[in-house]
Amino acid sequence: MKKGFVYIVGAGCAEADLITVRGLHCLQKCDSVVYDDLIDKALLEEVPTKAEKLYVGKRSGQHSCSQEKINQLLIQKASEGQIVVRLKGGDPFVFGRGGEEMLALQKAGIPFEEVPGISSAIAVPAFAGIPVTHRGVSQSVHIITGHSALSCDGLAAGMEPLASLPGTLVFLMGLENAKFIAEKLIQEGKPEETPVAVISARASHHPVTLRTTLNHLGSRLEEGKFPGPALIVVGEVAKMKLLD
Repeated sequence: MKKGFVYIVGAGCAEADLITVRGLHCLQKCDSVVYDDLIDKALLEEVPTKAEKLYVGKRSGQHSCSQEKINQLLIQKASEGQIVVRLKGGDPFVFGRGGEEMLALQKAGIPFEEVPGISSAIAVPAFAGIPVTHRGVSQSVHIITGHSALSCDGLAAGMEPLASLPGTLVFLMGLENAKFIAEKLIQEGKPEETPVAVISARASHHPVTLRTTLNHLGSRLEEGKFPGPALIVVGEVAKMKLLD
């Protein structure tokens, strides 16, 4: 039986035109697309008319399909000889579980390729006018999960060294744990007055942005419902606003 091919494609962040040219070409020639929740649905209009569109989105507390089932779906479709696009928001390797899917394909003997995408860790701050690095302000950027299933408190391990880093910290999927992230960083030695920005990932041109400091983050978020999903930027760049 002819084996197909799987493209693990990063759709970029927010709007459809942030996908790479290579990623777009993959969509335009696929037999099926297996897509996530946080993508611009306009991208689905690029697939051939006869192509299958299979939704496997996962949001906090609401999983359409388990990761194991997604892996098996990719293997099944490729084993049928199909060209499959696994369309993932942002970049497949930045908390996108693309590596897990590729390991499953590799074990099954299915040929594949990863097509990078623009990560929300960089794009969402940029939409708010925040550069994650800036000469004389921040010479490094560190991307951390804000919601870990591997710890009892839901926070990433190793918060102590993170608190001592001089660069920018970007927490993805951390809105629910924002107060605890701030408290833990302060507890581990991060100055209370360190600038923080919480940015909604729902809109690109005019994202909802909260700017405050670590010691006031929890109370500011409690003032009103902040639209998720969102990310948290910690560091001196968080007070910059390069766009109107």
